[in-house]
Amino acid sequence: MALVALGSLIDKLITTVAKIDPEQKDSPRVQILKRRVEAALRPGTHGRINQFAVARQLEGLEEKFQVLNRDDLAATLRSRLAELQGYSNAWHPEILSLLVQLSDRPAQLAKIDQWASPFEASPVAEQPLSWADLDPRGAAFSNEDIWEEVDFGPGSSDDDFVSVTSEVSLTRGPPRTPPAPEQEYVIPGEVFVSGEDEELIASMEKAQFWKPENRPKISRGKEEASCPITELQLAREAIFMLQGLPTSIFWRLDNDIEVDRSYTLAHSSNTALLSLLKLFTETGAKIDALRRFAESPQSIAYMQTFCRGIEDRLREFDGFLSNIQCNYLSAGSIVSLLQLSDDVRQSSHQLLLLSDLVSKLEHSADQPMRCLDLLYNLVCMTEALGDEETSRALSILFFLCFKTYTGSIQLWMESGQVDPLDTAFFVKLKSDNGDLRNLWHDWYEIDEGFGRQNIPQFLEPSLYKVFTTGKSMVFLRHLNALPDRSESAAKAETIFDDVRSESTYAALPFSALVESAFDRLVDLNNSASAGLLRTELDEQCGLWASFDALQHAYLAQDLSILGMIDAKIFELMDRGRSWDDKFLLTEVTRSAFSAMPSMDLSRLVVRSDGSSSRDPQNLTRTVKILETISIDYVLPWPVANIVPQDAIHTYQRVSTFLMQIRRAKYALVKQRLRDGRVVAADVQDGTLVHSLHHNLLWFLDTLYAHLTYLVISTANQSLHQALADAEDVDAMVAAHDSYISSLENQCLLSDNLSPIYEAIINLLDLSINFADLQTVHAAEEGMFDQGDASMLKTLRRKRSDEDDSDSGSDQENEFEHEHTLTISFRDSPYELQMRNVKRQFDHLISFVADGLKGVARADGLPSWNILAERLEWRKG
Repeated sequence: MALVALGSLIDKLITTVAKIDPEQKDSPRVQILKRRVEAALRPGTHGRINQFAVARQLEGLEEKFQVLNRDDLAATLRSRLAELQGYSNAWHPEILSLLVQLSDRPAQLAKIDQWASPFEASPVAEQPLSWADLDPRGAAFSNEDIWEEVDFGPGSSDDDFVSVTSEVSLTRGPPRTPPAPEQEYVIPGEVFVSGEDEELIASMEKAQFWKPENRPKISRGKEEASCPITELQLAREAIFMLQGLPTSIFWRLDNDIEVDRSYTLAHSSNTALLSLLKLFTETGAKIDALRRFAESPQSIAYMQTFCRGIEDRLREFDGFLSNIQCNYLSAGSIVSLLQLSDDVRQSSHQLLLLSDLVSKLEHSADQPMRCLDLLYNLVCMTEALGDEETSRALSILFFLCFKTYTGSIQLWMESGQVDPLDTAFFVKLKSDNGDLRNLWHDWYEIDEGFGRQNIPQFLEPSLYKVFTTGKSMVFLRHLNALPDRSESAAKAETIFDDVRSESTYAALPFSALVESAFDRLVDLNNSASAGLLRTELDEQCGLWASFDALQHAYLAQDLSILGMIDAKIFELMDRGRSWDDKFLLTEVTRSAFSAMPSMDLSRLVVRSDGSSSRDPQNLTRTVKILETISIDYVLPWPVANIVPQDAIHTYQRVSTFLMQIRRAKYALVKQRLRDGRVVAADVQDGTLVHSLHHNLLWFLDTLYAHLTYLVISTANQSLHQALADAEDVDAMVAAHDSYISSLENQCLLSDNLSPIYEAIINLLDLSINFADLQTVHAAEEGMFDQGDASMLKTLRRKRSDEDDSDSGSDQENEFEHEHTLTISFRDSPYELQMRNVKRQFDHLISFVADGLKGVARADGLPSWNILAERLEWRKG
């Protein structure tokens, strides 16, 4: 029998684990699996557990309980093990070993009441042991020699037999009988109603008015028949309907409730009764809608809290209805549908308001904050109507939902992390590309959603403050400077509990209460993170040293340093050499700035696009060629978040513009007028040449001084003051953006001032052209001896050998760039070209001055009028 039972168990095991149809139990696959299982279960294939090792484990566990001051557990374990010895079984070591392996921190999680002895709970009556209960194939003594015949020969004695049997009895114990199968429960006959009280049975059956046999028969000539019922029956049906239970009088059809008009009251007209029942059905339909909404799954955390709040209120309402029904069952109670209707109307007032709110959410699946906004408006409305009880109850529900919603906000503000499970949170991870220089601007964004539906309306004033606080924590986390938030987190937990207190509620209206609570929550995190981040930027990240380096590298803070760089670049340009080698320029620039302790030379790089190799003869004679090189000072990543790459481009444009002005002045200063020059008759006194030279120098000095000493210096002072007053990184970014915008505008680099900028670039090119005219004219009019004249002819040739251009006398060095010039006086005489320069200068300077005055009238900046008046000094 045991083998048959084992085989059936193996078949069930195979069909359950391998998911094989029981009808396929004779298939080859099932037979193979069955043989494998039988081989695995064959006795002797598995070693027995070492009972002594198990005993040592239990002793160690008892000592552990005593060391951890859990003497009660140690005593209980010791008593249970002693009690277990009275119920010996061959498999006890295996069972105890399994229990030890399955245990999970028993010293911390175990309880005394869980250690109740199963032998005490369900004692089994001892039954006499019979030989039929002993099965040599499956009993506990199957491995022993008790079934063999005893040899009572001369070699054995009664003492040996007694010792063997006593040892067996001590170690094994008597075999226990299997538990008797549970008998089928037989219902006692006394619980049934005897058939003797036929009247009681008939009255009970007649009270079941919903059965068809209890309905009155329809008479001829009548379309319908009425079934009179008692007011108690109708009231109970109404209570069942309001509790969401199925009834016979009220039918639920398409989320609506209809009344079975075949039931009437003897003491009421059908019209009045239907009108009263209509009130019950309207209330029941709305409450049913609320029940369906509470049962619907919600993915947003605060919506789940909202559903739990609705369930609590529905439970209170159901309890209220149950109490009414209990009152109806008490002796002497009065049943009144009118009173029931009035009681239900008062008790369901909040539920009906919530039902109306829920009905507005049916088509708002893409508006996650719709429910929170509607609940907020509902509380404000009830408070304005003077319904303090309803307003207070709904405000408690709102604060529960709001506290759940602010969980993601607190996580963002306290640790700078976004909960990926909260799809309704308005902060989203935009791009985590690992570039820390763009952390503040590009890593996170505010996802307002369509029509700003991802943001609660009452949180819009504090939205960006929350966003800034979280980004500050992200910033601090990457600086390894996160503050200890344990104290602030504890305070945040009590904020919403405090605002629900009676005194606070009575002092402020609900809207001010919510705003005050949220502002305190935001300020609690923002003040600490903003202050700490500001300190880290000032002291650890080199904020002010970086701004000082920007001033020197781009805005010509120290002309003595820039003079060395300009001299090298401009000299190579005049000599026609490869002047824009980025490695050479980087070395020269780093060498010049090496005297500045605040500048990290490893961050200083000069970049070039190599335009000098394309047309070196013509490109070097215009200042636009300087746009092909740029100084790049790589900022530390914390400062780079305040000074983005777009701002660096503006710095580079200002630096290039200033360098272009210095290039034009360098050409004028290097060119010198010489005595004994032969000039034309109308310029014999050199008045035109001297006038142009003076006017060009005046223009360049005036423009450069205006940009450096007025525009840049004033803007720098304003920037330093704004940065010192900034409370957080956003304020610092805004201050620097305003500074860059003002700098770009006042340095004539904005798009609306491009005509004036182009006119100034033409004036700079005109200055270089004037200097080149003087150089070529001096060379051709005999400003050096005959021997040098032959050298000049050689220099004017287009040569590729640069070694020849390095040889010559001092006069050769004076005109060493002449071979790069393409100016000729054959078609256009020198005098005519000088008059042309004068005409262009007058036209361009007038255009610039008039344009500056027009801009001054448009935006009202006084600096434009100041520059225009200085440029028109000749008119006076």
